[in-house]
Amino acid sequence: MPDTERRIVVVRHAKAVPRQTTDVEDFARELADRGRADAPRMGRRLAESGFEVDLALCSPARRTRQTWQLMLPALADPPTTVFDDRLYEADAEELLGVLGEQSDELTGLLVVGHNPAVHELAVGLCGDGPEPLVARLGESFPTCAVAVLTLNGGWGSLAWKAARLTALWTPRD
Repeated sequence: MPDTERRIVVVRHAKAVPRQTTDVEDFARELADRGRADAPRMGRRLAESGFEVDLALCSPARRTRQTWQLMLPALADPPTTVFDDRLYEADAEELLGVLGEQSDELTGLLVVGHNPAVHELAVGLCGDGPEPLVARLGESFPTCAVAVLTLNGGWGSLAWKAARLTALWTPRD
């Protein structure tokens, strides 16, 4: 199945309470009211798009788990979810490595993580796509943004600039 088209859905966690306003450690920060409103809306957007995934990889931090849990109810066929400790403080290169470890039986992966790593991952994977979308992705990746990229080849051969940006949504769209 190495020539099968594969899909990567990159999600930045929804708006969390600011670090300065809470005495909990960063890992335990929860979603702010805006984040609790945005995440279900983005889950519906993903469901309506028809872009399906087989596996969701999610940082175990509270705000990423909450984001994904609020997106899930909109999905008719929710994927298996793995909360991977490596995603919490990963950089883009480490995220690429985690994606590259996945089984070639999977045709769609979703990753829920943190900036700047998820933005750098999406930009780094993007080799082409509609110019307005590519330019917009390069400018910013706000909280609860979703980038959908497609590629051909197995996960083990995943490399920078190997994917095409197919869709980009933010809560303000």
